[in-house]
Amino acid sequence: MSAERNRLLIQGAPGSPYTRKMLAVLRYKHIEYSYINRVQAQAAGLQRPKVELLPTFYFPRAAGGFEPAVDSTPLIRRLDREWPARAVLPPDPVVAFIDALIEDYADEWLTKAMFHYRWHYATDRDKAGALLPLHQAIDAPTEAVAEMSRQFTERQVGRLRYVGSNDVTAPVIEASYARFLHLFEAILPQRRFLFGARPAAADFAVFGQLTQLTHFDPTPAALSLKMAPRTYAWVEITEDLSGIADDAAWAARETHEAVLRGLLAEIGRVYVPVLMANERAILQGAAMVETAVDGLPWQQNPFPYHAKCLAQLRGLRAGLADGERRIVDDWLDGTGVERIFAT
Repeated sequence: MSAERNRLLIQGAPGSPYTRKMLAVLRYKHIEYSYINRVQAQAAGLQRPKVELLPTFYFPRAAGGFEPAVDSTPLIRRLDREWPARAVLPPDPVVAFIDALIEDYADEWLTKAMFHYRWHYATDRDKAGALLPLHQAIDAPTEAVAEMSRQFTERQVGRLRYVGSNDVTAPVIEASYARFLHLFEAILPQRRFLFGARPAAADFAVFGQLTQLTHFDPTPAALSLKMAPRTYAWVEITEDLSGIADDAAWAARETHEAVLRGLLAEIGRVYVPVLMANERAILQGAAMVETAVDGLPWQQNPFPYHAKCLAQLRGLRAGLADGERRIVDDWLDGTGVERIFAT
């Protein structure tokens, strides 16, 4: 498999919300790419990344071959640096911070709902276990597919303890997802995307999780269609935004607080307590993260990546100019998000 100048190679899977997130970014930015699955990547002898995540991007090297890279958040930043046209990161530093906060919430909290519904309920688990392995090997023998499905399901169900999905936390996750649908449904009549007429990184992060929650997994899909038909349709529209005009505008900074206040409060209500409790557990060497979310108990295994997310959010806020930081703090005041910056 030979490298082509300015053409990316993407290894992913349709059942991966982060794959769907990043493919939608590439379509919007008009970046040329080729899309393969894990079996094709292995057959091509492509170098594995140090941490194997979906999607894996392979950037062409000048000397030939490909450089693997993972993690959708830094990948988006790299794409905007190297392909600056049709940027998905807002140019206003205040708005860019809020965009990063919502992107993190979608990637790290909404994914709890995605993972929970997929592997907690038998109907959803059976569908995912049967179909997701086929995304990597559609031509595998029937007996091999059955064994792949069994192993894949066991592995994913075993990961629920890191996501935080269990019988104790299920009511918290499901209530939060229902509130998110209500909040997002209320945003769409006001604007097409979170920050105006063009999509930002946070839009693509939300989209990625919703591709699974609204259109793949049976239990949340039925709930989503009933509660939030605009959101359901928005997911279908956002799959391919290549036709949006190059000069589509961001909304004015002063309009965002009123439109996004409810969503920011939801982040403070559910995601922030888990981030802070996870940080405490890691610092104390505790075996479990234990806290209350929305007045209900929350338990999960510590997750070091969430500590990294928290540090990055604090670093982004600290890097703002004084006046910009004051505006951000004013927007976050009373949402609960401000607590992560008070320590």
